[in-house]
Amino acid sequence: MVVRAVVFDVGETLIDETRIWSRWADRLGVTRLTFMGVLGGMAALDRSHRDSFQILRPGFDLEAEIAAWARDEPESLRNHFDADDLYPDVREALDGLRQAGVQVVIAGNQPTRAYDALVAMDLPADSIHTSDGWGVAKPAPEFFAKVAAVAGREPGEILYVGDRFDNDVLPAARAGMRTALLRRGPWGHLHADRPEAAAADVIIDDLYGVLPAVRALNEAGRP
Repeated sequence: MVVRAVVFDVGETLIDETRIWSRWADRLGVTRLTFMGVLGGMAALDRSHRDSFQILRPGFDLEAEIAAWARDEPESLRNHFDADDLYPDVREALDGLRQAGVQVVIAGNQPTRAYDALVAMDLPADSIHTSDGWGVAKPAPEFFAKVAAVAGREPGEILYVGDRFDNDVLPAARAGMRTALLRRGPWGHLHADRPEAAAADVIIDDLYGVLPAVRALNEAGRP
C-alpha cells in the first residue's frame, strides 16, 4: 500500500526532554549527570524510566511528588513542556509532509496537559491525540487501532515514527503499519543499535528523513 499518513510519537521524537529530566534532577537533589546516567541505564536494561526514581530515592512516590511540585511551583513548567522544547526540525519536517499531500497525525503516550501544550504550538498537523485522552497507551494494540481510526486509513497506509522499538516499531508493525525508528534520545540510539531495529522499515537520524522515507517506501511498493 501507498503511505498516505505519517503518525508521530511525542517524547524524544518531537519534544527534546533534556530540560524536563534536568528539572527532575534538580528536584531530587542529585546532579544532572547522575540522573541522566541512571535514566540511560534504565533504557539499556529495558526498564521503565520510572525505575530511575526508585534507584535514586528508594520508596519514592512519583505521583505524590508531582502533586507537591505543582503546589510549590504552580506557574512553572515543572515536568511539562512547551514550544521551546520542540526539536528544531519539527515544524519544517511536518510542514514538508503536508505540502507533499501526506496526512500528519501526532499520537503518543502523554498526559492530558500535553495535548493542550501541543495544540498551543500550532504545529502543521491534521490532528493531535494522547494516551490519556484515549484511555489506552502504547504498546497496547488498542492504541494503534485508535491511530488507524483517527487517521481514517488502512494500517498499511500509515507510517508510525518513534524513538523506541518496544513502544513504537514492534507494536505498530504488529498492527500492520509501516514503521520508522528515529535515532534520537537515549532509547533511540540504544534501540537503533540492536538487532531488533531490523524490524523497522527505515531508521532515520532526524525528522527531515521522514518525507524521503515515505517517497522511497511508496516507490518500492509500486508495480
